Amino acid sequence: MPLPPEMARLFTEEKIDFVKRSGLKAEVLEPGRVCLHMPLAGNQNHIGSMYAGALFTLAEIPGGALFLTSFDSQRFYPLIKEMNLRFRRPAASDIRIEASLSGEEITRIQDEAERLGKSDYRLDLQLLDTAGEVVAESCALYQLRKH
Repeated sequence: MPLPPEMARLFTEEKIDFVKRSGLKAEVLEPGRVCLHMPLAGNQNHIGSMYAGALFTLAEIPGGALFLTSFDSQRFYPLIKEMNLRFRRPAASDIRIEASLSGEEITRIQDEAERLGKSDYRLDLQLLDTAGEVVAESCALYQLRKH
């Protein structure tokens, strides 16, 4: 069974010390859909825009958050195998990201991992500033593995 929403929120926001220090907040945590927010304050680089490492973290965390809300953590665990981040413009405000997997895709991933011991899935995401402008695009390859 996926984790209850409050437990998924705790794991998403507080389990990793760096993420906790960044101020990342989960705005939506539901099966197949997550929306996350990272404040600019405390995450600036030397020119006042958001630090690239903070943006990378914000782009990577949705894969884990989707796992927590969509898959059975007693039977499976996630890994990130590859991730690319393309910076489009300086991130001069708070940043949001949304990720989703359809019910059919969740079932496919879980069934394949059950049969083969693992299943790959890709998330192509956009990081948006407060004006709705794309500041970065990510492409990540995750893997669900059977315990």
